[in-house]
Amino acid sequence: MTRRTSLKITDERQRLLDKASAIVASDQYDDPPMSDVLDAALTHLVESEENIDDARGDLDPETIQQFNTSVIGLRYRTSVESKWR
Repeated sequence: MTRRTSLKITDERQRLLDKASAIVASDQYDDPPMSDVLDAALTHLVESEENIDDARGDLDPETIQQFNTSVIGLRYRTSVESKWR
């Protein structure tokens, strides 16, 4: 990952940030800072990957694949694949 001094907010990125902000907000009047929203999203991504990897030994692949997203998921029983890039 390269470090950049600014984050370009495209329309699609703003739409995702707005949706994530609504999830992180404590109620309809809460407007959490972007840093909290990004921290929550990053934490969720990392924990989801760990949970999918941990569940490989306990659940069959078809069950685990129900929790796949467009970003991360179990492709085969032997690996967890990130689809982000």
